[in-house]
Amino acid sequence: MIVGKTDKLILLTNDDGLYATGLKVLLSVMEDFGKVVLISTNESMSGMSQALTVKTPLRVKLLEENEKHRIYASNGTPTDSIKLAINQLLERVPDYVVSGINHGSNASVSVLYSGTMAAAIEGCLYGISSVGFSLNNFSPSADFSACNKYIRIVMQKLASELLPAGVCLNVNIPDTSENEIKGIKICRQAKGNWKEEFEKRKDPMGKTYYWLTGYFNNHEPEAIDTDEWAIANNYVSVVPVTVDMTAHWYIDNLKDRFNK
Repeated sequence: MIVGKTDKLILLTNDDGLYATGLKVLLSVMEDFGKVVLISTNESMSGMSQALTVKTPLRVKLLEENEKHRIYASNGTPTDSIKLAINQLLERVPDYVVSGINHGSNASVSVLYSGTMAAAIEGCLYGISSVGFSLNNFSPSADFSACNKYIRIVMQKLASELLPAGVCLNVNIPDTSENEIKGIKICRQAKGNWKEEFEKRKDPMGKTYYWLTGYFNNHEPEAIDTDEWAIANNYVSVVPVTVDMTAHWYIDNLKDRFNK
């Protein structure tokens, strides 16, 4: 048993893989808040969103266990990892689901594609206070030293008051030194979209393939209440994310249209 009755139990995962620097940093911080069960994959699952493994068996291997943590490797997606851990690997429902630290921002519509945020969203579907952390640097060797302070602040706030059911937090940290970060901004998701462009290439055999490229197009760069603005101006952005994707404001309009 890794957890006693009075211990906080933290379920930890990511989408950059088991050996990503961001995950190692987050594990070291989370060990100060409770006993950690970590489950991740040997390879990157970036961009998997809420994908589930349905065509192949899920397999899991216990890699390490001590008084601070238990670490599993799995072949599943981040969402698989949360489901598998809660249903099969844990002695009880965890107090927190924590995901990250993602290599790269998950602000604005990136939340829709992110495996890191999918894990946090899955956690809140179980009624667990869940949070995804990301650093605005895609490099495998990114410097995560500025993240420690703000991850601790967020976790301390969660400890003082749990999140409501169906809500998780999307936390994005700017890629700068701790001294240059101005603080935390509670934000809304910026309106924007990724301009995907597929680059046509030839492999060594002369066969055509396509490589996804593109850039983010911020539709409201002057808005100062968004996550994109916060990150660009050296604030940590915290966005409350809900699993309810209903356009509530449009329901009455649709009723009028369909009742005519």
